[in-house]
Amino acid sequence: MGVNNTDSDKTQEEEQQDLPKVVLFRPPPAFSLIGEESFASNKFHFLKTYDSQLPLDQFLSTHSHSIKAILSSAGAPVNADILQLLPEVGLVVTTSAGLNHVDIPECRRRGIKIANAGHVYSDDVADLAVGLLIDILRKVSASDRYVRQGLWADKGNYPHGSKCITTPFLANETKQLQQILDIKLDGLGGKRTGIVGLGNIGYEVAKRLEAFGCVVSYNSRKKKPYVSYPFYHNVCELAANCDALIICCGLSDETRHMINKPVLSALGKEGFIVNIGRGDIIDEKEMVSCLMRGEIAGAGLDVFENEPNVRKEFFAMDNVVLSPHRAVFTPESLKDLSQLVVGNLEAYLSNKPLLSEYVDNE
Repeated sequence: MGVNNTDSDKTQEEEQQDLPKVVLFRPPPAFSLIGEESFASNKFHFLKTYDSQLPLDQFLSTHSHSIKAILSSAGAPVNADILQLLPEVGLVVTTSAGLNHVDIPECRRRGIKIANAGHVYSDDVADLAVGLLIDILRKVSASDRYVRQGLWADKGNYPHGSKCITTPFLANETKQLQQILDIKLDGLGGKRTGIVGLGNIGYEVAKRLEAFGCVVSYNSRKKKPYVSYPFYHNVCELAANCDALIICCGLSDETRHMINKPVLSALGKEGFIVNIGRGDIIDEKEMVSCLMRGEIAGAGLDVFENEPNVRKEFFAMDNVVLSPHRAVFTPESLKDLSQLVVGNLEAYLSNKPLLSEYVDNE
């Protein structure tokens, strides 16, 4: 029996070695959260550079002719230097919706297809975006700290505002009433909310905000024919006409620090900002300065410029809500992600259409 088991194990190992290889440069977070076995397939075998003692270039050169695809996650760049060592690669699959870590022009030049996370994260990220907005408007986290510190009993009710709907014909009266009563507008209904990036996630955010009675407008690379929301070509103009700005776009050379001092100034001292896109889209130093000077009203942030190192100034601000880049990490999203990743890899290796191929003009 022992001999038969050994022969069987050797056969399985040999079969595995004959499978097309998919290279990983770092373990995707989903591996530790739901288990690597969720990404297993009998159509391919993972090669993990991080398990090898060899230098990266030597490892890739050794396996170059058997590696057919790359499974990439944020923080592990797929650039020209990597791709030139892998002449047989025809597909890059990412576990993220954003592709700022992938050299898209180089992939196109080499005829390499790209598949991202598609719609997998849209619902959960949109939920968190709206949750962060409600939190900073209604001061949920700040009120929680107030109660836990025993301040409710010692100092009385936590300072709070009243819900107020801003419309063009009531704008002046609303501002005058606010000045008289010193009331901060912190209800969600009726808020003018601007979405930067009306892609899969941005559209889901918009639908949720509509259900709360918000007035939605947006900025994106191009006007979307399937929505009736007002479109602004310029982010500054969008910010000037909003009570809250929600960042949903991807990171690129064009969007890096797109939310800068002029945009924040246009948003104004009664304006709130939520970022569930990428930290580098906002000029974080300028945002901190604006928050400290009261030039914007508050921020809800799931992403940061220098993760996981967050600016300490945020920690003392009751008008800022912080989340450790966890918008996508729900059991439902991660299960869907594993199925999508495996499905894309198997489709490519079977010469079938990809499930979530990235198209440049999306």
